[in-house]
Amino acid sequence: MAEGCSHDCSSCGKKCGDRKEEFDFSAKLNPASKVARVIAVASGKGGVGKSFVTTMLAVAAMRQGKKVGILDADITGPSIPKAFGLAGGAFKSDEGIEPSVSNGGIKVISLNMLVEDPSDPVVWRGPVIAGVVKQFWTDVHWGDLDVIFVDMPPGTGDVPLTVFQSLPVDGVVVVSSPQELVEMIVSKSVKMAGMMGKKVLGLVENMSYLLCPDCGKKIEPFGASKVEALAAKFGIPETLRLPINPDFASSVDGGAAEFIEIPGFDGFAAKII
Repeated sequence: MAEGCSHDCSSCGKKCGDRKEEFDFSAKLNPASKVARVIAVASGKGGVGKSFVTTMLAVAAMRQGKKVGILDADITGPSIPKAFGLAGGAFKSDEGIEPSVSNGGIKVISLNMLVEDPSDPVVWRGPVIAGVVKQFWTDVHWGDLDVIFVDMPPGTGDVPLTVFQSLPVDGVVVVSSPQELVEMIVSKSVKMAGMMGKKVLGLVENMSYLLCPDCGKKIEPFGASKVEALAAKFGIPETLRLPINPDFASSVDGGAAEFIEIPGFDGFAAKII
């Protein structure tokens, strides 16, 4: 046994003498549910709009006529319910925990739906948070869905590891921004996906530009776009640049995400899904 062993084989890449066989970390889907495809939305850092991209992917899939769910795995910073105007709503039935459903039919589960006061901080250790994420898969009655999008927390810690090991993730969408550190940030997400045997399906550069309200010219406040160069470097097949648009923020804050129209987004989503 390695010195300082924590007895948590999932956190260690070594094969020590006491380790007889590989442990299966996969979690069984709620027995009353059927999910055809699982897509994780990830970022190497916070503040890049990952939850917004998750929301809009779900909306795009809904517009394609698909049955859609969102599993909000960002336990300490859940924001998905607000985008759809959902407050509370999750309840227990004979089949499991029933998720809330948006006006357009998107099923959503988030910690904010299960706590008394959504503004209270979640002061939990990593294993507890990871356990809740697994329960969102095993205990929630999703019904029959074409796709579930998993809104991951930023970084490469306990929860992303749990999602990749426990859920049957079919692919990953990475979200970035145009700042100078983006290559290192994207690299971390792409490499983790590779380590877990998951394919990166697309790269979204959020806050990529804004349109001048007077002349319509594209302005790049954070510098020139890096999305195409990064996609080529890491072999990512699909890319999308999203603008800074105050209307998007106000729609999300008002729970009206299903009414947002972003040029090019639905076509990008169709290739991902």
